Amino acid sequence: MFFSLPHIHAWMEKGKPNLIDGIKGMQYGGYVNNQASSPATPLSSSTDDEEEDEEDEEAAVDSSSTTSSASPVPNNYDNLEGGGYPDTRSTTSSPAPVSSVSQTSKPSKPFGYGYPTLQPGYQNVTPPPAMQPNNSGYNSGFPQYPQQYPTMNQLSASLGGLGLQQAQQPESLRPVNLTQDRNILPIAPVPAPVPNLNADLKKLNCSPDSFRCTLTNIPQTQALLNKAKLPLGLLLHPFRDLTQLPVITSSTIVRCRSCRTYINPFVSFIDQRRWKCNLCYRVNDVPEEFMYNPLTRSYGEPHKRPEVQNSTVEFIASSDYMLRPPQPAVYLFVFDVSHNAVEAGYLSIVCQSLLENLDKLPGDSRTRIGFITFDSTVQFYNLQEGLSQPQMLIVSEIDDVFLPTPDSLLVNLHESKELIKDLLNVLPNMFTNTRETHSALGPALQAAYKLMSPTGGRVSVFQTQLPSLGVGRLQSREDPNQRSSTKVVQHLGPATDFYKKLALDCSGQQTSVDLFLLSSQYSDLASLACMSKYSAGCIYYYPSFHHSLNPLQAEKLQKDLKRYLTRKIGFEAVMRIRCTKGLSIHTFHGNFFVRSTDLLSLANVNPDAGFAVQMSIEESLTDTSLVCFQTALLYTSSKGERRIRVHTLCLPVVTSLPDVYAGADVQAIICLLANMAVDRSVSSSLSDARDALVNAVVDSLSAYTSTVSNLQPTALIAPNSLRLFPLYVLALFKQKAFRTGTSTRLDDRVYAMCLIKSQPLVHLMKMIHPNLYRIDRLTDEGAIHVSDRVVPQPLLQRLSAEKLTREGAFLMDYGPAMYIWIGKTCDNNFIKDVLGYPNYSSVPQGL
Repeated sequence: MFFSLPHIHAWMEKGKPNLIDGIKGMQYGGYVNNQASSPATPLSSSTDDEEEDEEDEEAAVDSSSTTSSASPVPNNYDNLEGGGYPDTRSTTSSPAPVSSVSQTSKPSKPFGYGYPTLQPGYQNVTPPPAMQPNNSGYNSGFPQYPQQYPTMNQLSASLGGLGLQQAQQPESLRPVNLTQDRNILPIAPVPAPVPNLNADLKKLNCSPDSFRCTLTNIPQTQALLNKAKLPLGLLLHPFRDLTQLPVITSSTIVRCRSCRTYINPFVSFIDQRRWKCNLCYRVNDVPEEFMYNPLTRSYGEPHKRPEVQNSTVEFIASSDYMLRPPQPAVYLFVFDVSHNAVEAGYLSIVCQSLLENLDKLPGDSRTRIGFITFDSTVQFYNLQEGLSQPQMLIVSEIDDVFLPTPDSLLVNLHESKELIKDLLNVLPNMFTNTRETHSALGPALQAAYKLMSPTGGRVSVFQTQLPSLGVGRLQSREDPNQRSSTKVVQHLGPATDFYKKLALDCSGQQTSVDLFLLSSQYSDLASLACMSKYSAGCIYYYPSFHHSLNPLQAEKLQKDLKRYLTRKIGFEAVMRIRCTKGLSIHTFHGNFFVRSTDLLSLANVNPDAGFAVQMSIEESLTDTSLVCFQTALLYTSSKGERRIRVHTLCLPVVTSLPDVYAGADVQAIICLLANMAVDRSVSSSLSDARDALVNAVVDSLSAYTSTVSNLQPTALIAPNSLRLFPLYVLALFKQKAFRTGTSTRLDDRVYAMCLIKSQPLVHLMKMIHPNLYRIDRLTDEGAIHVSDRVVPQPLLQRLSAEKLTREGAFLMDYGPAMYIWIGKTCDNNFIKDVLGYPNYSSVPQGL
């Protein structure tokens, strides 16, 4: 792959006016508009009175529901994550919230500013009565432990010298001439920029693999952000697989009484009995139980608790965080068995994978499973324990589908395991001679919804063609002659709202729908994908699938299923993102439903799901030197435990434009812009989205050149932190989602857009800018040991066509697949040892 920059430079030379509109126009294209009843208003910190009212609502079970009153699944998860906190205010002191506006004579206290060393034996000392707060802040109430607020000089020193202008210019601000420097392409993985914090805060901060911001230096005002012409947002991977995760079991989960923030490493302990929230600045009491540290088995050191020493923690939640007993793991598989599906031959692969992984499905003794098949009718399977063989029940009334035996269609996996295995063994051959060519997908989904509503769970749908019968039937909208169009790309949005409405109903009943589309022809993925987008599901796409004619796709399906069936899963989840007062979140990207203005409903959550949010600065951040972001994911594990995973990120606030550019995270920026561009493509046009991406690059580099760089404006100059920005945008234009002039099937394009909206950053960046390795000259240098074997690690190459040599062999990893490129004069011994062929000419083209 070889990328060039001439037309980016040409855009800058034209001096196109108002290019920042390219970003602003994409700003509101996310899932703000998928709320059922909530206005799409920006999120901001509520007043104390509003938060107290919210807390009162959370303390009791909300009787309102957006679903049918007959449904046994409560639907007021909106307030659940924010509630369940017992009233633990001290009877001797009831501190009021601290004013967020400090007196000019006293600078604000930095987060994490600990209380002084306490005298021995203070556990047995009765604290004196709390003093009333004055207008300038809080008196600690502990005269024997004087609390000294730092001066501005001390504050600057404690933050490690955030003012970059006063120190030596950082490497991230070094000007790079993009038109002359030939060493721009990276020869090592591009690391996430490290926030300019002091050593203690850096050590405590959240991993960028879980929580990442587009700017690691937050501008103090929206005006400063506008000058930088860079987007402000977060990239989240909240449920990713972790090798080390502190799990905390405690009857008291300590949270701010005002904004409901979970206690974290960046709060301030005023003394051993009170802590100050790092998001809303309210002073809270430390519960008595929190004084004991279970790790050290010591008392009186709350600042050493694991919650305060780790920015990523998981709590075992109490019954206060439950609206009902934790649901069991419930899995329903819905199979297309029409003639087209039988010809594709996917059913034998899926059934075999299920048989191999049946015992590995996440769950416990309560795990339940069921199966539905469909063609022009809908078939159910009675697997009740005690039967000698599975019973097929056919419902031909697809216009009013019903459940023939509701109590025996979802069965306990362990009690009916033999019947389930019998069904999986015979299912691939049951429809071998079928002549049914129609597909009643809509009625089958309605049946699945009715079957899953009492409990919630996961529905896995396998579809091979365009739905042609019943509700949700679709017609072909693709014009093959327009696949190479350089102008208008039509039909990127859904043709009907049936699948979106059904997904919202499923989400309300804690049911997620995952789609496996195995099609050899157009299937209108733009419409079908809605069932997964709005129910927090995932989408798998296998174009031109055939079990024998396309063995690579068959192998990919098999490997995907192994991961899909065995990976961790969370049920009936909700996620809320909180941020420091003054910041607001206005747009979300990903697969979910926005149940309220700041609460994401995730019927299921999996470790491969990524999310993005756009932010703005509503109020000046002059009263703080640090800002924090916290995401809380409340979910039910497959073992039936209610858990809360919390990530907290801390970043510095800066006042100068060079500092903003120095902290730019170009990979996070390009991933956020890609999400915004997908929305622009659907809501406006593909060409408009492409123009907006170019405008984003031109605006930011123009702003840098005119305000920061002192070099001649005729060159294409970028700060080192943004040197890959034009390259990444040009790479985006080569993606199926955004490319023009190259034949691209409509379903292929839509699927690429779905991936961009749902992939975490690490996976998305590999798709945008793959890794290239030379593999014919491997050495033991840097090798790793895996199962007593030495595995050589090839060096990363610059992703450029000039690096491909005739005598070499190269591997390109772009995430979903890997490609091997063999040069014509590559060593025959390598070709024989690796590929099994004697020389280059004998290697088949379709290998």
